[in-house]
Amino acid sequence: MEEKALNTLEFLKVLERLARHTAFPLSAEWAQALRPAPSLEDARHLLAETGEARQLLKDQPQTGVGGARDVRIPLKSAGRGMALTPTELLDVKSTLVAARSLARKMMDSEVSYPILAAVAARMPNPAGVVDAITKAISARAEILDSASPKLASIRSELSAAHERLLGRMQKLLTSQPFAKALQEALITQRDGRYVLPIRADARADVKAIVHDQSSSGATLFVEPLQVVELNNRWREMQLAERDEEQRILLELSALVAKHADEIEAVLEGLGTLDLAFARAKYAEELRASAPELMPLNPKEGEKHPGVVLRLFAARHPLLNAATVVPLDIELFPENYCLVITGPNTGGKTVTLKTVGLLAVMGQSGLHIPVDAGSQISFFENIYADIGDEQSIEQSLSTFSGHITNIIRILKEADQRSLVILDELGAGTDPQEGAALARALLDHLVQRGVTTLVATHYPELKTYAHSTKGVVNASVEFDLKTLAPTYHLTVGLPGRSNALAIATRLGLREDVVEAARSTIDPSELKAENLLDEIHRERDRSREARARTEEAQRVAQANRVELAERLEKIEDERVEVLERTRREAQTELENLRGEIGKLRADMARARQPLEEVQAIKQAAEQLEEKVKQPAVRKAVPESEPDRPLRLGDLVRVRSLGHQGIVTALSESEAEVQIGALRARARLGDLELLGEQPATNGSQEKDWAFNKLAESPGNEISLRGQRFEDAFANLDRYLDAAYSAGLRSARIIHGKGTGTLREMVRKELDKRKYIERYETADPGLGGDGVTVVYFKND
Repeated sequence: MEEKALNTLEFLKVLERLARHTAFPLSAEWAQALRPAPSLEDARHLLAETGEARQLLKDQPQTGVGGARDVRIPLKSAGRGMALTPTELLDVKSTLVAARSLARKMMDSEVSYPILAAVAARMPNPAGVVDAITKAISARAEILDSASPKLASIRSELSAAHERLLGRMQKLLTSQPFAKALQEALITQRDGRYVLPIRADARADVKAIVHDQSSSGATLFVEPLQVVELNNRWREMQLAERDEEQRILLELSALVAKHADEIEAVLEGLGTLDLAFARAKYAEELRASAPELMPLNPKEGEKHPGVVLRLFAARHPLLNAATVVPLDIELFPENYCLVITGPNTGGKTVTLKTVGLLAVMGQSGLHIPVDAGSQISFFENIYADIGDEQSIEQSLSTFSGHITNIIRILKEADQRSLVILDELGAGTDPQEGAALARALLDHLVQRGVTTLVATHYPELKTYAHSTKGVVNASVEFDLKTLAPTYHLTVGLPGRSNALAIATRLGLREDVVEAARSTIDPSELKAENLLDEIHRERDRSREARARTEEAQRVAQANRVELAERLEKIEDERVEVLERTRREAQTELENLRGEIGKLRADMARARQPLEEVQAIKQAAEQLEEKVKQPAVRKAVPESEPDRPLRLGDLVRVRSLGHQGIVTALSESEAEVQIGALRARARLGDLELLGEQPATNGSQEKDWAFNKLAESPGNEISLRGQRFEDAFANLDRYLDAAYSAGLRSARIIHGKGTGTLREMVRKELDKRKYIERYETADPGLGGDGVTVVYFKND
């Protein structure tokens, strides 16, 4: 995809915001360099990866690449045979530890996040690198004694030599002739050797080597001859320590260089995961949804490229989310060209940029700021001519700049492209500009190119109305406030508001009437009819909004009432249970009293019939008290209309959204991400419809009876062989009886024992049509997918 279009659509600004969410220099660079995927499959894979990352960060918010460092430069240095510093080695270790920790977490959640787990599985664990660095380098980037036996020995000798040297120097401080010659009783260093400060006039009284003198010349810093050998020995051990440390660093650096390819693979995996996390965080910031990318499906024998464009509540990602007006942008199935008209500053250009930018974002694996259910085709190329193309350097006017750009677009665009043209034909004589705009648009339409155009020319409204595959759209203008509303209406052209605006601003009525008298009566009639259509549509919209608000309030009241009844019932049960416990305590006390009374009467030889009657009454009362308080069913809040397959719902008890995939009289099966859950109808809140991607999808959704369904997945991992066999036996019978078409059996990889048992058992079942290993991204060898016969 050409860089000019990406720049025109402000995609690079989106990438700058994306890069702010990265936590790793490599992924930040990749974020800035992100471009649309080369194929529909790749784009869908990236979108799914972003979706998994969003779910992971919701479930485990602390997940990230914390501790990882960009060690590409140290790797290159090590490859050239250079010694890495302790800090650089610690960065390598920290990166490998972070990768190992993240990979372990991903692999533990492989079933829930198969795409991310597949990325983590590609990160190797270089053998011995972390352990070698840990043994040699401390957390404060110091080389440890344990780095090598030789270093430990040298440091031991160094410490002993140092102690001997200081001990001898200490004795010299109090012995003659140095005691009398000292300027000050202290031991200091000059040029790495220990010396004593003596008076310059006492130089002849001592035998020593002068190393330095004070700025005034009054003090000399001398090394007594008695400690020269000790100083030499101490210095020799220091050099030996330095050499051994350098050898250790070179050895560790060589180990890093040996595993450079593996470490680079780790960096690539960390960068990929962190970029996925960044895309997820940016999607949350935008309150975005994953678009459904559709293939272009040209109709045989027709010019129509088979484009799909359905963006609901679309918002430009660079505009303030609190103030931007969401747009519903939809091309009807028979159309592939949209002509937008309306007033200046009414939002035509923003609409064009929004569509183009969201298309680029979706094809780059980014979730886009639209409502769920939005669909857009995958375009191999997107071309845009938006804004002022004037160039002083090339001596081009605005008109010439636009035409030069359009000429290039006409050469390159085809049925697999999206072309966006703002103010087509502007910047020249209106009559010629309108004629040229119509000719250019007709050329693109005849070639079957998906095209979005913004214009002021009324001739293009007429062209759109009369040409197959082209549809009008308009941005609205509020004559009361004299301000645009930024709402887009597909199917109606924009109105000419010049005379109405002039009247509202106070222009003389006779001038306005004179202008109106010069207009063709047929055009005035068409404008009046268009005004009436817009007014009727506004009234319908207001009525629909009132109805939806009333439904929303009614639903909220039903939910609130259901919650209140739940709370009241909880309190009732709690009171009854507390009363039951108190009564049981009283009965226990009574039983004790009866026993005591019987003993007393037996000792007094009195008849026990009365005591026996009291005991029987107490036992009857105890039977009643033993019965726990029964919780009564609370009327559940039902949706505004009966649920249908494909509805978007929220499962209140789980707090997650999903799609209804099966229904019974009292329950529904809901697809939540990669998982399926069953829930009571009263536990579901209807959010909207999930549109089917094609006609066959509704046929594939059969009406399932859920009462006895065991679910479409069973996990045998971690079970003993006998338990796994019994659970599998029960599950297969139940799944077939429930009418399931397929099921997933998760047995893990391990030694393969469970997998072998599962497949032997499947071979014995006559109602099994076939089975296969799951796709690598959905569990691979750790999952067997079984298909049941449909009798």
